[in-house]
Amino acid sequence: MASYDLIVIGSGPGGYVAAIRASQLGMKVGVVERESLGGVCLNWGCIPTKALLKSAQVYEYIKHAGDYGIEVGTSKADFPAMVKRSRDVAGNMSKGVQFLFKKNKIDVIDGFGKLLSNKKVSVTDDSGTTTEYSANHIIVATGGRSKELPNLPIDGKKIIGYRKAMSLEKQPKSMVVVGSGAIGTEFAYFYNSIGTEVTVVEFLPHLVPLEDEEVSKLLERAYKKSGVKVMLNSEVTSVDTKGKQCKVTVKTPKGEEQLTVDVVLSAVGVSTNLEGIGLEEVGVSTDKGKVIVNDYYQTNIPGIYAIGDIVNGPALAHVASAEGIICVEKIAGENPEPLNYNNIPACTYCSPEIASVGYTEKAAKEAGYEVKVGKFPFTASGKATAAGAKEGFVKVIYDAKYGEWLGAHMIGANVTEMIAEVVAARKLETTGHEILKTVHPHPTMSEAVMEATAAAYDEVIHL
Repeated sequence: MASYDLIVIGSGPGGYVAAIRASQLGMKVGVVERESLGGVCLNWGCIPTKALLKSAQVYEYIKHAGDYGIEVGTSKADFPAMVKRSRDVAGNMSKGVQFLFKKNKIDVIDGFGKLLSNKKVSVTDDSGTTTEYSANHIIVATGGRSKELPNLPIDGKKIIGYRKAMSLEKQPKSMVVVGSGAIGTEFAYFYNSIGTEVTVVEFLPHLVPLEDEEVSKLLERAYKKSGVKVMLNSEVTSVDTKGKQCKVTVKTPKGEEQLTVDVVLSAVGVSTNLEGIGLEEVGVSTDKGKVIVNDYYQTNIPGIYAIGDIVNGPALAHVASAEGIICVEKIAGENPEPLNYNNIPACTYCSPEIASVGYTEKAAKEAGYEVKVGKFPFTASGKATAAGAKEGFVKVIYDAKYGEWLGAHMIGANVTEMIAEVVAARKLETTGHEILKTVHPHPTMSEAVMEATAAAYDEVIHL
């Protein structure tokens, strides 16, 4: 029986990062993976979706080339070519993880992993052969999959999840997207931009309901302007898939409405992959589909840990990676700082992009803070105006008493590249006055962060 210091079950952004960090710390590491290295994020999530979104953005640039003084001929979206490019990007990134594993001398164990007692793992490969391995420590990082609602059973043809949405053989003429979190809004933007008639159905009062309400409202206006039909406070109650198309029944505040579309995309969240991996057999405690862990991702069973989508916290790739590093550093006897889940950036890569961290204005007030709020629109930004990207704003929230940076919320071009400044500043406990006196380069989109801060302190120059 092969023996390791650490076995990781799952090679997504939590698992593969944990494995590499453990190897750097001198451990002998094996990683169990039943599909492709990199997990959902790299193969079917974060990376290939961004490739599709970039294709959509380039197509929109071409359609609006005249706005920049450039004449081009007739352009056409080649949907199969876009899908192929996306898959090629994912394939190249997966090969990159293979290289990193070889570089760090990490063994890849192909197959489905299951926990056994006494710190053992059984792995069943495609041929049905089962092999047992032992390890001093085992990290479970099995991730998640598209959540299925009883009235939206995913069949992979007419009712689809995110995997199928990025690999359809043919572009649908019409689509209903159920749910307006990051997955739903990104696919709504992609398909609408290349000519699909898109309707977004959201159960809650706003799109991207976890974001600041001002961000949500601007996105709603932008989507409606671009031709996306937005149905808020609404619920898909049934989908009839018997005919050539889907007949979708939507319960709205004004009554029931019938929609006929080619495809329904279920984007209502993520379900954890906990089934059949031996948690119950070895006695690992779970609650509501999540593994219970402490600040260092240790379960109630010594030597077994869990990270990523299967533990409480945001189901985000960068969260899983951070958790994996903290977990293995603790195993190695180091003294890592527990993760601050109130300082996790969230990014949505639709157009306009959305990025946020910390408290919304509403949440800060509900938490008892007296706040200073500043907002700077990109219409007042020289760089945004020159780039033809004036839609959006940066909004900042500070504690009025001590100047603590409570939160920031951005919507506009490239804001996902700007949010890290806020995350780092909050980590360093930087105050509003310090941001205000930090010289930002001009002209840039990022100077809107400083300008919004100036607005919060009644010192704004360019408004």
